[in-house]
Amino acid sequence: MSYLTTEKKQNIFTEFGGKAENTGSVEAQIALLTERISSISKHLKTNKKDFDTNAGLLHMVGQRKRLLSYLQKKDLQGYRALIEKLGLRK
Repeated sequence: MSYLTTEKKQNIFTEFGGKAENTGSVEAQIALLTERISSISKHLKTNKKDFDTNAGLLHMVGQRKRLLSYLQKKDLQGYRALIEKLGLRK
């Protein structure tokens, strides 16, 4: 499983949060969760019986869904731009 290095995290925060220190922005959190979800999904394709990791994955997907819902209520244009940039949904 490929873990997120500090450099990868800083790149994500810079790209989606504006700067590397802006780790709390909703957009940056969603982007980080998306990266972690895709990494864990790859892991689960080869390790089908890793049920603990699967539970963690479901938790992360739910957290991302809640953050996306919050962003949609607060900033619809930003929400649409983010899901397009991350390639989420349809």
